[in-house]
Amino acid sequence: PFELSPDPPEGGPPGPWVLHRGRKKATGSPVSIFVYDVKPGADEQTQVAKAAFKRLKTLRHPNILAYIDGLETDKCLHVVTEAVTPLKMYLKERAEAGGLKELELSWGLHQIVKALSFLVNDCSLIHNNVCMAAVFVDRAGEWKLGGLDYMYSSQGNGGGPPRKGVPELEQYDPPELADGSGRALREKWSADMWRLGCLIWEVFNGSLPRAAALRNPGKIPKSLVPHYCELVGANPKVRPNPARFLQNCRAPGGFMNNRFVETNLFLEEIQIKEPAEKQKFFQELSKSLDSFPEDFCRHKVLPQLLTAFEFGSAGAVVLTPLFKVGKFLNAEEYQQKIIPVVVKMFSSTDRAMRIRLLQQMEQFIQYLDEPTVNTQIFPHVVHGFLDTNPAIREQTVKSMLLLAPKLNEANLNVELMKHFARLQAKDEQGPIRCNTTVCLGKIGSYLSASTRHRVLTSAFSRATKDPFAPSRVAGVLGFAATHNLYSMNDCAHKILPVLCGLTVDPEKSVRDQAFKAIRSFLSKLESVSEDPTQLAEAEKDVHAASSPGMGGAAASWAGWAVTGVSSLTSKLIRAHPAAAPAETNVPQRPTPEGLPAPAPTLVPAAPATPGAWETQEEGTDPAEDSGAADRWDEEDWGSLEQEAESVLVQQEDWSTGGQASRAGQTSSLDVKSPESDWSSWDAEGSWEQGWQDPSPPEPPPEGTRLASEYNWGGPEPSDKGDPFAALSARRETGAQLRPDSWGDDNWEGLETESRQGKAELARKKREERRREMEAKRAEKKAAKGPMKLGTRKLD
Repeated sequence: PFELSPDPPEGGPPGPWVLHRGRKKATGSPVSIFVYDVKPGADEQTQVAKAAFKRLKTLRHPNILAYIDGLETDKCLHVVTEAVTPLKMYLKERAEAGGLKELELSWGLHQIVKALSFLVNDCSLIHNNVCMAAVFVDRAGEWKLGGLDYMYSSQGNGGGPPRKGVPELEQYDPPELADGSGRALREKWSADMWRLGCLIWEVFNGSLPRAAALRNPGKIPKSLVPHYCELVGANPKVRPNPARFLQNCRAPGGFMNNRFVETNLFLEEIQIKEPAEKQKFFQELSKSLDSFPEDFCRHKVLPQLLTAFEFGSAGAVVLTPLFKVGKFLNAEEYQQKIIPVVVKMFSSTDRAMRIRLLQQMEQFIQYLDEPTVNTQIFPHVVHGFLDTNPAIREQTVKSMLLLAPKLNEANLNVELMKHFARLQAKDEQGPIRCNTTVCLGKIGSYLSASTRHRVLTSAFSRATKDPFAPSRVAGVLGFAATHNLYSMNDCAHKILPVLCGLTVDPEKSVRDQAFKAIRSFLSKLESVSEDPTQLAEAEKDVHAASSPGMGGAAASWAGWAVTGVSSLTSKLIRAHPAAAPAETNVPQRPTPEGLPAPAPTLVPAAPATPGAWETQEEGTDPAEDSGAADRWDEEDWGSLEQEAESVLVQQEDWSTGGQASRAGQTSSLDVKSPESDWSSWDAEGSWEQGWQDPSPPEPPPEGTRLASEYNWGGPEPSDKGDPFAALSARRETGAQLRPDSWGDDNWEGLETESRQGKAELARKKREERRREMEAKRAEKKAAKGPMKLGTRKLD
């Protein structure tokens, strides 16, 4: 079932054993194969090899080389073990790559000493061959004790120690064995502990040239030197038991008292730990992973994390360390080990699990294929749009930026747009409405041409009427970021009128962005006007199926999109836990008759002054302004977070479909604006009732003359009545206007009068409707008569 690798052998312990790489035929997993060829006249050596075969087959310990299979014939011995590398070769490879850290060396030596303690104290066996050649390292960086050829029992049964016959190994024998003195006074572990001291010296200083070199510690760490000196002392009675040596090194300030060793010891006993202990361990593990070796994270930490999630109750705490370890995996390993767990996590109802998945989606989205996203992940993610927790709604919106390129036609252009329409129109949190607009601007290039035409203009126009100032800025930036997706007619008739209205916005940040956007669109229109042949080039993306490359062009105008850090919503929720959506300082218009007076608007710390509308930023170069269309990527969206923190919050009912304008004017519920239908998809049950263009204006009545047909330059030659005579009555009743009094006209008064007339008409209609309904109910009740007890109302 095993086969040798064609690679040359890696060597092995001094003696007849040769180490080869191999693999298991059934699974392809790597193994190590120790081969011994039986030679004539070497009976003693053959007996030692067979004894080692037997010992390795019967000894089972996490720190002893793991036996898998073996073959014994008259001509050879084959021993199959876990895949390992000789320690000497491992240290050489790591030295070329930058060297081993003390953390790794401390845990490696801890494992060897623990193996010796098991042999001496639990099995009453003397290893008799502790040296660099007897230690191996597996894929996870775990040190394993091998080289069991010369092992014997400390209880005297089975004879004394076998003769080695290998000069390279005899230099590690303690001095008392060479002169025969003190043999009766030494402890059973004394010889092995001397050899452990030799191993420690070689790990830090290289090959041991002679025994006298042990007197100089060399590069051995200072925290280990006192314990090392005990091992290589001339008096064998002073050398400590392996268990006591571990205890000394694990004392506070000791060489083996560090986070890496503690983590490994916890992982070895994790199955018997309490759930609370596991939770605390996984929470602290993420901080330590950066300093741990990569192989250790991949082959030891990762399996424990997967097991803890699959069979334990670790929950969301395993996510952060799991994704950190996932960075060390290649694409194939990630697909096999991480992705199945991630897909299963998305179906969890645990809110902590869901929000952490959304926050860290950027770490694994590249490994998800489109079928998996559309069938197994997106259906669970969209539930976050309806969650009562604002933080989950916010993270769900942000995650769409990563999921949008992988969504199919139905999920992207229909399902997602429904949720975005509802969030932007009705969500009570201003920052979430803002982030929805931002996300829509960044994924606009992935939408189909028909969806872009139906959605983008209406959505960004709606955002410019939001009471939350950053939402208005997001609407302007949304127009700018998707400027190549609009036709020239849309730019002139739909977008510029909306942007012009923002040039008198109370917030200077909104006005600044509006002026930039206006200059950009005007420059585009002017260039096409000067050279009409550029029209096709300017509108090449308007009817394109999708232009995902454009998504990168808008990658910097919203800072939160790829960071996963806490943003506007979480900040405002922490600052104002009981607050409703934020509103800016909006001047109040006169309240129409018949409607209740609105609540007073809260004033922010630094309200905009009217004078600021007319001031221009110093140092602004007109040439820079003319090229503003090319600098949208330089906008720092992160600055909006700082601005939002100073905006006070006030309750606003968004279910009216955006009838309240940016200026805070109040209108009757019966007087609908064209955009009121944009948020009514959920009531009508049809998406076509959602983001849509206003209906075209009705043609003028027959006989109406155009303004150009009047004789504006002189007296009217005919005896027809003055078409503007209707205005004279109003002018007679009002104050007489001076020719130079444009600034004194009360334009708001006319607008208020018109609005009051509409409100009064609406109030009368509602009152008339109410009386009709009461009359109908009274008539129906009189016709049927009173109901008897026990009768069933059939209709």
